[in-house]
Amino acid sequence: MSEAGATSRSAGLPYAGRSASGGRPAAAALRVACGGEGFARARVFTRETLRGWSLDHRGDDAVLVITELISNAVTHAVPSAAAGAPEVRLGLALGPGVLTLTVSDPGDNAPVFNPSDGSALREHGRGLCIVDALAEEWGWTPRPPAGKTVWATLSTRSLT
Repeated sequence: MSEAGATSRSAGLPYAGRSASGGRPAAAALRVACGGEGFARARVFTRETLRGWSLDHRGDDAVLVITELISNAVTHAVPSAAAGAPEVRLGLALGPGVLTLTVSDPGDNAPVFNPSDGSALREHGRGLCIVDALAEEWGWTPRPPAGKTVWATLSTRSLT
């Protein structure tokens, strides 16, 4: 599993984007509020960005992956963060044949992947299993001095 592609594309900006035209990689980022409104905004942002990149066909999978990664960040990383206003950042980057989704949070703890134990009725602990099922690859990268970025890649090719 590679850890490449997990860097933030627009440090310090609440929203940034570049066109996918001209062969340049496109990128977009969003600061996410830690609550229901922030989750909804992240889903809309992801869908609108992918629509702008003509990747509507990857919208459902991308939104599900982003929702799981943000939910994990808010549940596990934000409560353990140092004092102050915790920040969760969403990043989308389009490269040749691949869409990279990133969520950066203030927590230093590694994501915990619990492969399915056959209990489809578990209420918690299935998020990274969903990410693992949908993504080509996923992983995480530390962000010194504190924090991490969890990333996942999706192919941009049509599934049909």
